[in-house]
Amino acid sequence: MMLSGDEDEEKWLAEGIAGVQHNAFYMHRALDSNNLREALKYSAQMLSELRTSKLSPHKYYELYMRAFDELRKLEMFFKDESRHGVLIIDLYELVQHAGNILPRLYLLCTVGSVYIKSKEAPAKEVLKDLVEMCRGVQHPIRGLFLRSYLAQVSRDKLPDIGSEYERDAETVMDAVEFVLQNFTEMNKLWVRMQHQGPGRVREKREKERNELRDLVGKNLHVLSQIEGVDLEMYKENVLPRVLEQVVNCKDELAQYYLMDCIIQVFPDEYHLQTLETLLGACPQLQPTVDIKTVLSRLMDRLSNYAVSSADVLPEFLQVEAFAKLSNAIGKVIDAQVDMPIVGAISLYVSLLTFTLRVHPDRLDYVDQVLGACVKKLSSAPKLEDSRATKQVVALLSAPLDKYNDIVTALTLSNYPRVMDHLDDGTNKVMAMVIIQSIMKNSTCISTAEKVEVLFELIKGLIKDLDGAAQDELDEEDFKEEQNSVARLIHMLYNDDSEEMLKIICTVRKHIMTGGPKRLPFTVPPLVFSALRLVRQLQNQDGDVAGEEEPATPKKIFQLLNQTIETLLSVPSPEMALRLYLQCAEVSFG
Repeated sequence: MMLSGDEDEEKWLAEGIAGVQHNAFYMHRALDSNNLREALKYSAQMLSELRTSKLSPHKYYELYMRAFDELRKLEMFFKDESRHGVLIIDLYELVQHAGNILPRLYLLCTVGSVYIKSKEAPAKEVLKDLVEMCRGVQHPIRGLFLRSYLAQVSRDKLPDIGSEYERDAETVMDAVEFVLQNFTEMNKLWVRMQHQGPGRVREKREKERNELRDLVGKNLHVLSQIEGVDLEMYKENVLPRVLEQVVNCKDELAQYYLMDCIIQVFPDEYHLQTLETLLGACPQLQPTVDIKTVLSRLMDRLSNYAVSSADVLPEFLQVEAFAKLSNAIGKVIDAQVDMPIVGAISLYVSLLTFTLRVHPDRLDYVDQVLGACVKKLSSAPKLEDSRATKQVVALLSAPLDKYNDIVTALTLSNYPRVMDHLDDGTNKVMAMVIIQSIMKNSTCISTAEKVEVLFELIKGLIKDLDGAAQDELDEEDFKEEQNSVARLIHMLYNDDSEEMLKIICTVRKHIMTGGPKRLPFTVPPLVFSALRLVRQLQNQDGDVAGEEEPATPKKIFQLLNQTIETLLSVPSPEMALRLYLQCAEVSFG
């Protein structure tokens, strides 16, 4: 019977574990009798099980962990010189004669850890020796786990500031150098994995590489934990070296993961002060890298940092964070010519979210983001991607949610220009969002100029759609939309009678284009709004409302007469009659 691939692996793993346990048993016997020669012999045979090429990373990890547990017991033995009777420096030489290179290097790292702890040699010398010697293993999976072991046994022995292994101020750089070198070599091994085996198993290989990514990323985590890595060292040495590796490896998976890693593990303050360097790498990444997610996470972290304390806000202005982010996003969009429109717009949504959180008072920044989005939308045909449309709605909704005030949005010159790129259906959805915002916040729109901009924004609800599209509209939805417009008309008000008349004329101009189905909904609220103005004028002194005053009851009644007359052609004669009676009642005051 033939075994499947998974069953094969289980069998090989079981054999490997059995080999580790068998040799570990004899290693323990040698340790118990303080027999160094036998202990080294059986530990090397045990570690030889890690030379297998038959296991996937997931299964290899299981085997590695069995060997790792045994190596800790061996390390305890090496520490006790009275038991094995050999000086640590001689032991360091001795293990270098183990037969195969992989067991030899595991033993060397184990003794090296004890050697550093003994302080009989400078930590930096031993670490440099170990990181160089590990180059002897170039098989990607075996090399990655070996270097992961080196990182594990050395992380508490780095010559960092305040550590017992620090000999002088220079040694922090030695600690950084060691971790960077190990990181660089691990990344090379990790990237090389994609070229292993035939092309048809590419998907399986990518899955395996994904399983191994944290081994590489741990190095960056260790770097971020080194006390001596201050902002200056991060800026001058650490970040440029890491980014050089990221850009030069030209590997989509590695670039995405490592950029995300950098953003997650290093402090916000460091990101803010090195924004130009970090963002400079983004357009150089492979075109297939999901850079929008990376940048979104960066902006998210920075905006959280900005709102965490009022003290850091001047820093954002000082480093011109908005300008740098805006510029970088533009460059990324230009560099990734195949980026779908939804990707570009989602980047602008992230930038706008950042701007509204960090610089809510800078409406010029908000308008600039909307303007950049207009430019991108103008270069593409009409929006047909529903995901992109959702992102545009998110973009337009963000200022409304932030300011709770449509009046602020009305001052943004690019706001209506973005809306123009929506299809008719989405335009209506957005118009309803705008009206709901006004209702929810009881916003009073108080100038004819703002009413003009507002009605341009919601024109999808006010004007007839082209031909057949109108017939498709659900009757209930249509009524709801028109009732919303009617309620909106009541929110347009100014105490100044002259301005109020201008508002009424502006509304009239727009609703008259609405067609026969809309007029019965929109004319009545306009009439009542105008009659409210008439009553206001009637209550003023006679001198004030002279014939020279533009807003007079006579003028308003003339306007109302023409407006109500349109209902006769709709035809809605009953409604027209009721409205004429209302006018008559008010005119007799």
